[in-house]
Amino acid sequence: MATLLITNGTILDPSQKLERKADLLLKDGKVAAIGQDLGKADQVIDASGLLVTPGLIDIHVHFREPGDEEEETIASGAAAAVAGGFTTVCCMPNTKPPLETEAAIEFVLRESQRVGLANVYPVGAITKGREGKELAEIGSMNERGAVAFSDDGVGVADASVMRKALQYCRMFDAVIMQHCEEHSLGGGAMHAGVVSTSLGLPGIPPEAEQLMIARDLLLNRKIGCRYHVQHISTEWSVELIRRAKQNGQSVTAEVAPHHLLLTDENCRGYDTNYKMNPPLRTAADVAACVAGVKDGTLDCLATDHAPHLAEEKELEFANAPFGILGLECALPLYVKALVTPGHIPWPRLIELMTVAGAKIAKLNKGTLAIGADADVTIIDPNLKWTIDKNQFRSKSRNCPFHGWDVQGRAVATIVGGRVSWTLR
Repeated sequence: MATLLITNGTILDPSQKLERKADLLLKDGKVAAIGQDLGKADQVIDASGLLVTPGLIDIHVHFREPGDEEEETIASGAAAAVAGGFTTVCCMPNTKPPLETEAAIEFVLRESQRVGLANVYPVGAITKGREGKELAEIGSMNERGAVAFSDDGVGVADASVMRKALQYCRMFDAVIMQHCEEHSLGGGAMHAGVVSTSLGLPGIPPEAEQLMIARDLLLNRKIGCRYHVQHISTEWSVELIRRAKQNGQSVTAEVAPHHLLLTDENCRGYDTNYKMNPPLRTAADVAACVAGVKDGTLDCLATDHAPHLAEEKELEFANAPFGILGLECALPLYVKALVTPGHIPWPRLIELMTVAGAKIAKLNKGTLAIGADADVTIIDPNLKWTIDKNQFRSKSRNCPFHGWDVQGRAVATIVGGRVSWTLR
């Protein structure tokens, strides 16, 4: 393979606690050297004034293939990923049919390899049909290459089934990624509160999330399965995770950009681009999520990238599907929510977007150590730009951040030593 030399950039690699101006040499799809005067290469990228980081990782995306290819495919999703600076993503199993067999896992891996843009890893279903009644083929999917297990879109409601899933996944040291929502309290369209009442919309109370987290933490207290809470959204959910960690439990959690920047007040215009599950909560919940990132309670950042057709999002608020796009604008949104206000510095942001997610999903990614896979993101931290959903490479356009003025952007994405995307 060709050699690629990235010069004059600031190498920022939290996995090695490395932050210094240096050159980076990639050879044969691996990181070959970091330093000065590294010789000649087939291709040279001048990264003056830029950050050179491990490839960004998102452990929670929806690519809709198979079944809803009109919304997104593995190809279009991978294109969106690299355009946002992400070299590695983990796609959820709520496809049609779900990713619940060896063959389905193999399909995602092969399609990712065929497309050749980003590393797309499949997350297998916990239960057959994601119905919460009977465990799916967890062992065989794990052996085939599933990196985690989730019924994302619904939580596993039956406590006995969830307990079995925790016990079974513990045998493989596999991580369960739970969509925490008590079904008997779900079914609404937005956060249950003053705003939902004034809008005449059915609400989803914060207890729906908190009850399932609390139940699962109790179930898992002695089992010790690696347990991950997806898209956390409420103040007491953060506190439950904080207390569980203080008690030594094996639990991690993620937070999405919209739960760091938006509140239920944004729903007042009945714009369905603000409809997601879990829903936008209150300002106090947003502050708690930010605090959870600051103190390390929340382990990583994940977009919950969820494409939908325009005609679906044009339905009445109560009937429109949950979900928004995230991959192509996530980086500057995290900067806006966390770095610009001074909550965390750039090295911590990169840690939350690289090695942290890699550890949760047990991916051999998220580092620029010598011999590591040559997945690299080059970032201009000072670039000011306006988010334009019409320029997205995703097939869908359901983005509430359209028109936002932001700062910070990936300008080149390198996967396996090859340039997958550049801004210019």
